[in-house]
Amino acid sequence: MPTVSVKWQKELYPAVEIDTTQPPYVFKCQLYDLTGVPPERQKIMMKGGLLKDDSDWSKLGVKEGQKLMMMGTADEIVKAPEKGPVFMEDLPEEELAVAVGHSAGLFNLGNTCYMNSTMQCLHSVPELKSALIEYPQSGRSNDLDQSSHLLTVATRDLFSELDKNVKPVAPMQFWMVLRKKYPQFGQLHNGSFMQQDAEECWTQILYTLSQALRSPGSSQSIDTVKGLFGIDLVSRVHCAESGEESLETESIYSLKCHISHEVNHLHEGLKHGLKSELEKASPSLGRSAVYLKDSHINGLPKYLTIQFVRFFWKRESNQKAKILRKVDYPLELDIFDLCSDELRKKLEAPRQMLREEDGRKAGLKLKEKTPPASADNDVKMSDAERPSNESGESSKAASGEDKKKQLTGVYDLVAVLTHKGRSADSGHYVAWVKQENGKWIQFDDDNPIPQREEDITKLSGGGDWHMAYICMYKARTIDI
Repeated sequence: MPTVSVKWQKELYPAVEIDTTQPPYVFKCQLYDLTGVPPERQKIMMKGGLLKDDSDWSKLGVKEGQKLMMMGTADEIVKAPEKGPVFMEDLPEEELAVAVGHSAGLFNLGNTCYMNSTMQCLHSVPELKSALIEYPQSGRSNDLDQSSHLLTVATRDLFSELDKNVKPVAPMQFWMVLRKKYPQFGQLHNGSFMQQDAEECWTQILYTLSQALRSPGSSQSIDTVKGLFGIDLVSRVHCAESGEESLETESIYSLKCHISHEVNHLHEGLKHGLKSELEKASPSLGRSAVYLKDSHINGLPKYLTIQFVRFFWKRESNQKAKILRKVDYPLELDIFDLCSDELRKKLEAPRQMLREEDGRKAGLKLKEKTPPASADNDVKMSDAERPSNESGESSKAASGEDKKKQLTGVYDLVAVLTHKGRSADSGHYVAWVKQENGKWIQFDDDNPIPQREEDITKLSGGGDWHMAYICMYKARTIDI
């Protein structure tokens, strides 16, 4: 990596390394750490003009020891510290992790990027971490098998290691237990571990945790994972040929975004995914018939998981192929029109309150004279605006009573798992996760890289670059 000097105002930074394998925006983030000048305000003079965020280092001809000039103003004037300086390297490991602003990366143990990216996304759910912390090290319920218990303990311990460390963590114990529970993740080819499907890994881990994180009650157990990720569907199953019709209910952990030449946006793909055809025996016809299944969401989760159905089996090549079509997805997702009539009625009041809250905030920004709402009538901050380390427990009102959180059908993007490559059996998986401070970090195995929020929605496909495979959204709620 070439080392350059950077002149900014009266300061000279003599030895700044440039990682030419990363985009120039990463270099600007380094300078932000040194100078306090945000990347969007930086103007860096290079041979041939200004350095752009997407410039190609190989074409810029950066030389060892080259002197660069930077212009731009810092966020604020830094005041002299009241106490003596505390150097980052002198901080305890746990305090250092907080100071850095994101958790550690995970070493790739041999085609384990599918596992690493899955765990980084799930690790970002504070309520899941809280439930795992309370899980007993020893002593499990009689209906839970030993391998599921060990995988749950390993998940808890891995999350703890990620929170305590800045340096990359080797998830060896977790990987060993995962392979014992699900042997398909230990498949070998020519003596090396094979690449696996991240969605399959995600599904299997959540299933195991759903079995383990249940609190036995007097009537029925509380399923923590279902409360966080479970989606209730109600489906009308109709046979046009016989006129038979029935209603079915089911619970799933993710919605599918089906991709076709008609689908350009996530919302369109979700609508396709909620409609399907199935063939089954017709009692009235006495033979098999085609039924149309039309599903609607009847119960919403705290975290909405969406899988882009990009992989399919290609018969001519006898392998999984990938749909590269670009499918846009938003930072804010409203799924009100995908809900059942019953659920829509329940959502109407919270949604009205959310609109009023948003309008009041907009009014406060535009008109400072707008009087603040009273403590009794004020709508509490939505979950999307709370620090993500809060567990989502109900707030106490002035009277001491609990405020009840109401879902609105509006969700905010908090994690994206991407795949790069043409086949599910190869390529590379990466996690892009929103941190407590609102910043986005790309977890490329052991290498966490800061990202801009506006670049997260550009992972929508259409080429050989990383494209969204799983998106996780967090519910925006209102306290009533």
